Amino acid sequence: MATVIVIGAGLGGMSAAYELKAELGKQHEVILINNKPDFEFTPSNPWIAVEWRQRKDTSLPIEPHVSKKSIRFIASGLQTLDAEQKQITLMDGQTLGYDFLVLCTGPELAFDEIPGAGPDAGGTVSVCTLSHAEHCRDSVHALIEAPGSVIVGAMPGASCFGPAYEYAFILDKHLRDKKVKKSVPMTFVTSEPYIGHLGLNGVGDSKGMLESELRQRDIQWICNAKTVGIVDGKMEIDELDDEGNVKKHHSLPYKHAMMLPAFRGIAPLRGIEGLVNPRGFVIVDEHQRNPKYPQIYAAGVCIAIAPQTKTPVPTGVPKTGYMIESMVRALTVNIKAELEGMQPTAKATWNAICLADMGDTGAAFVAMPQIPPRNVAWFKKGKWVHLAKVAFEKYFLHKMQTGDTEPVYERVVLKSLGIDKLE
Repeated sequence: MATVIVIGAGLGGMSAAYELKAELGKQHEVILINNKPDFEFTPSNPWIAVEWRQRKDTSLPIEPHVSKKSIRFIASGLQTLDAEQKQITLMDGQTLGYDFLVLCTGPELAFDEIPGAGPDAGGTVSVCTLSHAEHCRDSVHALIEAPGSVIVGAMPGASCFGPAYEYAFILDKHLRDKKVKKSVPMTFVTSEPYIGHLGLNGVGDSKGMLESELRQRDIQWICNAKTVGIVDGKMEIDELDDEGNVKKHHSLPYKHAMMLPAFRGIAPLRGIEGLVNPRGFVIVDEHQRNPKYPQIYAAGVCIAIAPQTKTPVPTGVPKTGYMIESMVRALTVNIKAELEGMQPTAKATWNAICLADMGDTGAAFVAMPQIPPRNVAWFKKGKWVHLAKVAFEKYFLHKMQTGDTEPVYERVVLKSLGIDKLE
């Protein structure tokens, strides 16, 4: 019997545990480890911040559901990884050996890289986790009670820009519903070189469409924005030119600021030579397998993908849900093949599909492949995107409850786009 350990129980980790158990059967053990007892559907966090959802709507306890599939669950964080000995130690003191390890840890949020940033420092709020979104919700309450200026955006090194745009548009809709928008000027501050870059060098007409949406909502913006610090209710920003020189300095006062941080790999993995890059992201080959430690696979936000082009302010590359779903399928097939004495051959399809809610409408983009040049690149909007994201939330939570291994993106998202399958 082989032991396969999955670390991380987000969109990638939960899916990986279910798919591995379904493929490997009773003859092999699958262990799922997570630093929280609950699964949280992260894409719903902007809705949490404006009370369109509550914690009970977007999270569920992990153990009762995975145990039905004979998956062992341990609610504890990773403390150390000994990749040479194929052994992990957990925060609760347990030491476990593995035959294969699947890293789906997600990122560590690097708020500390900007003085004053983040919920702990008190300078900005976040929607990166459910707890952060609930804290953000409290800040939104205070904003409605005493309106003032708002800043939304992404800090240097950020790679996940979609939720920043989502939050700006959702908050705008919420403020209009509360009849206070006229007293809340909003500025979108982003490290992207232009609106709609998204860490992907743009997708279709994402630049023109998102600029138009911001204008319609009277939202100003600053691009190439290097946030340098947050002090006394002011955000200090260096706006850079295309050569990376300071073009203008902004000192923006605010009542409410939601800024997405840069990501890095989690602390227990950082510094393991050959496993991770200098930023702590896991290095994988085309089969989702680490070249130095081939018993280690990885999927999701924790993997290393280098930006194709350099930008004046550093930006990362997003790992979208469809990509993660494809990575999980590939690593599952490859681990099964290795256990049967064959070489891994499955490769993930790194296409990007994103549904971004905009309050009462939405925007969708497809990039095939994610990194240009592309075979397909389009960006469209409509109320149907908002409805598709609601359906996606429903189906994914159902998948996490039942252990259904059918890909959610192919079932819900692609069908909403009129696509049968992406090759």
